[in-house]
Amino acid sequence: MKSILFIVPPKVHLLDINGPAHIFYEAREYGADIELHFVSINNDTTIESSAGLGFSKLVPYHEFQLSENDHIFISGLEYELLSNHNFLKDNHSFFKWLHNQYHKRVNISSVCTGTFLLAESGILKGKECTTHWKYVNELSQKYPDINVKKNQLFTADNNLYTSAGVSSGVDLALYIIEKEFGSKFATDIAKEVVIYFRRSESDPQLSAFLQYRNHLDYRIHDAQDYIVKHLSSTFTISDIAETVNMSTRNLTRLFKKTTGITIGDYLEKLKVDRAIQLLSEKNKVESVARQCGFYSANQLRRILKKHKGILPSDISSLR
Repeated sequence: MKSILFIVPPKVHLLDINGPAHIFYEAREYGADIELHFVSINNDTTIESSAGLGFSKLVPYHEFQLSENDHIFISGLEYELLSNHNFLKDNHSFFKWLHNQYHKRVNISSVCTGTFLLAESGILKGKECTTHWKYVNELSQKYPDINVKKNQLFTADNNLYTSAGVSSGVDLALYIIEKEFGSKFATDIAKEVVIYFRRSESDPQLSAFLQYRNHLDYRIHDAQDYIVKHLSSTFTISDIAETVNMSTRNLTRLFKKTTGITIGDYLEKLKVDRAIQLLSEKNKVESVARQCGFYSANQLRRILKKHKGILPSDISSLR
């Protein structure tokens, strides 16, 4: 079972913790084998958020023994505390503990100004990271040995993840859910909480399994679910239309209008993403082609070259 620790610092920003926590709560409700813990950075069992809402029954951080299967989520907090020398000094033991967890390969994530706590622990040295746009310059100036990314919703660097704050913490949580439990599972969670990804070209590339879900039309979601479920099979648009109780013409028109992409292009993108995932897991090309519904290994090679400019042999260098 995976432990998910949500670090609740004093003056925590509510959405920074509640957003990701709710995503993992829904994942647990959908069957993910995880435990949620709400943790203080000292011995306090109660704290007050930046909005005045209190948290109670917190567990001190040092009571946990974690492994590389576990995750730590560090929420954002008021910047005034982060610039307070006494606050940082008083929590030196927490920073040392966090540093030790990083070297144990525990997965560590931050939301918004929580990135400053990661930086203070020293684990971001030489790493890419991001934070709330308002504090990007402060982070760069205070910690010049880290690579701060501007205009980016989240970063992923091995077992370290940082996000820009507020709703991007939810984006990051869904990204981790996808990585841990698969694209279909993450899509189900996003659908459950009525949150779908929105990205620009400067953001980390998203799986096509999630990228075209930024809409609320349940019929198109059902059509997308059908396509994902039958990715390795042969089916027609008529098969999808029958499943969602629409005419082929209406489905084709509405799918393009809703997602901005045709059904054929969507299917091809899904196959490419799935193929890259399977190839990165060292599956043989012929097996991957079958699992992704390609007619042959040569077709898989052509499609990969068309969409990504790579061949199966290049995949290992991308991960």
